Amino acid sequence: MLKIVSDLRHGLRILLRNPGFAATALFLLALGIGANTAIFSVVNAVLLRPLPYQDSSRIMQIWHVPPAKSFPGLTLFSVSPANYLDWQSQNHSFEALAAYGGARLNVGGKERPEAILAAPVAPDFFSILRVRPVLGRSFTPDDDRPGQGHVVILGNTLWHDHFGSDPAIVGRNIILDGESYNVVGVMPPNFKFPSFAQLWMPLAWSDERRAVRGNHNYMVIGRLKPGVDIRAAKAELSAISTRLEQLYPEDDRGWGATMLPLREQMVGDVRPALLVLLGAVAFVLLIACANVANLVLGKILARRKEIAIRMALGASRMAVLRQILAETVLLCVAGGALGLILARFGTILIVKFLADRLPVSTEITLDAPVVAFTVVLSLFAGILAGLLPTVRFTRTDVNEALKQGQSRGTSDAGGSRTRGLLVVCEVALSLLLLIGAGLMLRTLSQLRSVQPGFDPNHVQTLSIPVPQKKFATPAAQISFFERVLQQVRATPGVESAGAIDNLPMDNGGSHQPVSIEGQPVLPMADQPEVDVRLISPGYLTTLRVPLLRGRDISDSDVASRTPVVLISESMAKRFWPNEDPLGKHLTLTFFPHVAREVVGIVGDVKLDSLDETRPVATVYWPLDQVVAPPTEAWRSFGMSLAVRTSGNPTSIVSGVTSAVHQVDPESPVVDVISMNDLVSKSLSSQRSNLFLLAAFAGLALVLTAVGIYSVLSYTVRRRVREIGIRMALGASHSDVLGMVVVDGMKPILLGVAIGFAAALALGRVVSSLLYGVQATDPLTFALVALLLFSVGLLATVAPAYRATRVEPIRTLREE
Repeated sequence: MLKIVSDLRHGLRILLRNPGFAATALFLLALGIGANTAIFSVVNAVLLRPLPYQDSSRIMQIWHVPPAKSFPGLTLFSVSPANYLDWQSQNHSFEALAAYGGARLNVGGKERPEAILAAPVAPDFFSILRVRPVLGRSFTPDDDRPGQGHVVILGNTLWHDHFGSDPAIVGRNIILDGESYNVVGVMPPNFKFPSFAQLWMPLAWSDERRAVRGNHNYMVIGRLKPGVDIRAAKAELSAISTRLEQLYPEDDRGWGATMLPLREQMVGDVRPALLVLLGAVAFVLLIACANVANLVLGKILARRKEIAIRMALGASRMAVLRQILAETVLLCVAGGALGLILARFGTILIVKFLADRLPVSTEITLDAPVVAFTVVLSLFAGILAGLLPTVRFTRTDVNEALKQGQSRGTSDAGGSRTRGLLVVCEVALSLLLLIGAGLMLRTLSQLRSVQPGFDPNHVQTLSIPVPQKKFATPAAQISFFERVLQQVRATPGVESAGAIDNLPMDNGGSHQPVSIEGQPVLPMADQPEVDVRLISPGYLTTLRVPLLRGRDISDSDVASRTPVVLISESMAKRFWPNEDPLGKHLTLTFFPHVAREVVGIVGDVKLDSLDETRPVATVYWPLDQVVAPPTEAWRSFGMSLAVRTSGNPTSIVSGVTSAVHQVDPESPVVDVISMNDLVSKSLSSQRSNLFLLAAFAGLALVLTAVGIYSVLSYTVRRRVREIGIRMALGASHSDVLGMVVVDGMKPILLGVAIGFAAALALGRVVSSLLYGVQATDPLTFALVALLLFSVGLLATVAPAYRATRVEPIRTLREE
C-alpha cells in the first residue's frame, strides 16, 4: 500500500511538471468518460433500476395473442372484459389481476373547458402495484359495482394544478363530464401509471359490459404469486385460453394469451436504441483511451533514458510498470471527475431528445450506481490507456536505451508499430460509429420521402372530447358535429373541414372484423380484421386523399338511406382481387345484419406511422350513419377535426376554437397540432436516434483526427534526422511529402478495412432501427469511407508539410 501511495505521489508531481500533456489527456478522457456516464445514467434509470413498485419483478402486463390470419404482423392485442374475468377466476399463478382502460373527461364548464385523461381501473389495480394514496383511500369492491363508480382518485399533478394542493380535497365532489364525482384519494407525486392518467376511477362494468368477448379495449396487469415461474404462468394462461376457445368458438377461436414483465413492456421501444447508444459511447471511450495511450507512449519514449537509468540502478520492470500506470490512473480519475460534470449536461440533452420514448415515471439522476460506474470506468480507462505503452517500453533493452538516450534520430520501430496499431483501432471504431449515423440519416431521409397518402400542408387538426352521456342518441351527436363543421367552415381563412374519429399518425383507431358478401361466412374469430374509420363529408377532400373510383361520402348518406362505405385501394385488392368492388357489400361484425354498399375506392393512407411496411386495409363509413352496437347501450364519443387553410394553419386556431364554443361553450378543444407537425412527430424516434448517434460519431471522428495528427506529428519529430539526410542526398519536397502522407495513410486504410468487416458483422445490431435501407448499404459505406479517408488525409497534411520545412544542414549539425 505504501508503494502504491508513493507511486501516486510521484506520478502527481510528474503530471504537474507537464501541464500541457496532462491537460490534453484530461480533456480527452473527460469527453469519453462523460459521454459514457451520461448514457449509462439513462440506461441505469430505464433498464437497470427496479420500477418504483414493491417486488416489481413479479408484476406482469398480460395480453391477448390475436389470430395470425386475421391480424398479420400483430403479436399483442388488448383484452376483452369477459376473457379478463375468466382469466381472473380460473388462474392459480397470480395473486390478483386488474384491468384498466382510458377515458377522456371534461372539466371546467363554460368558463374554462378542459379535457383530462382518466384511467378506469379494477379494484385490485393499486394493490397489485403496492401503492397507496398519500391522502384518502384506494378503491374498494363496492366502488366497482355498476352505478356506484362515481368516485375518483386524483393524480398529484392534477391535485396541484387544479386544486391548489388542497389537503381538504378528499371527500369533496367535483364535476366531470357534467356529473358529480367524490374525491376519495390523491396519489403520490412519483406514481404515473398508466403514463397518460391524470386521475383514476372504477371500471364499474355493467352486466352487459362484463359479458363482452369479441370487443377488445382493455389492458391487464397482474402480480405473480411468490415462487411462480413466468413460463409456468404463461402456460396456465394459454391453457385457460384454449378452454375459452372451446367454450366460445364464435368469439375466442385463435385467441391466445401471453405476458411480459412490466418493465419490459414499459421500455420495450427504447431498449434497442439505448443499447446501441451505450455501445457507441463505449467506442468513443476506446478511441479516447487510444489517444491517451499514444500520448503516454510518446511521453515514456521521451523519458526512456531516465527510466533506463532507474532500471539499471535496480528498479524492477514491475516497479516501472506500476509507476507509469499510477500516472495514467491519476489522469483517468481526474478525467472521471470532470466527466461527471460533463455528464450532468449531457444527460439533460439526451433526455430532451428521448423524452417522448422514456417511461414517464423515470427519474434520471447521477446517483450512487452511476458514480460507482464512473469510478470503475475511470480506473479501467487508466489501466487500458497505460498498459499497452508501459508493456511496450518494459520490453526495451536497457543497455540500448542508455546508448540511444533521447536523440530525435533514435530508432523507434517498435514504438511506431504500436502507434500505428492504435491509429488502426481508432479509425475502425470511428468508422463503425459513422456508418451507424449514416444509416440512421439514410433511414430518416427514406421516411421523409414516404408519401403518407394525403397532403399534410396547410392543415390544422384538433380534437373535441365528448362525454359518454352528453348525447342521448346518435342523431344528437351527428347534429352537434354538423353544426360545429358548419361554423368552422364559415371561419375566415378556412377552405374546407372534416371530422374523423381517429386521425392518421395519431396512434389510435379501431380494428374490427368484417365479412364480405359472396365469400364464405366465418365465425368472428376467423374473420379478417380491417381498420375502420368514421368520417364526415368533406374529410377526404380536406386531406386530399385521392378518390380512385366511385364517389365520396356526401351529406345525403344519412341513417335513413342505404348504408354505404368507402374502402382503401389495398382493401379492394385484398378482398376483390379480380373483381370490381363498387356495388359490392360488406358487414362490420360489431354492427351485424347491416350490409353496407361499397360506393368508392380511395388511396391508401399511412394510419399509424410512415414506416408501415404493408398497406392497411381500411373501411371509411359516414358519421351521419353511425349507430350504437346492438349489444351495448349508446355512448357518445369525441371526434377530431381536420381544417385546411389558405395560409399558415396555426393562424386559424383561435377562430376555429371560437366556432366550436359558439356551438357548445362547455366543449374543450385539445390536441391542437398541424398535420405537418403530426407527421413529423411520428419520426421523433428516428430523429432522436440520428442526433445522438451522429453526435457521438462526430466526437469519435474529431478524436480520431486528433489522434492521427498527433501520431504523425510525433513521428515526423522522431524522423527529423532521417528526413534531413534524405533531403541532403537529393530528395525533393514532394518526395518527402509523399513519403509522410503514404506512411500516415497506411494505418488509416487498414483501419477502414477492419471497420468495414466489423460493420458487416454487426449490421444486425442496428437493423431493427432502420427503414428502407439495408444495414450493409453500399452507398453509406462508400460515403463514410470517403469521409474518413478525407479527414485522415487532412490530418496528415500538416505534419507532412512540416516535414518538408526541415533544413538538412541545420539538422545534421544538431545531430
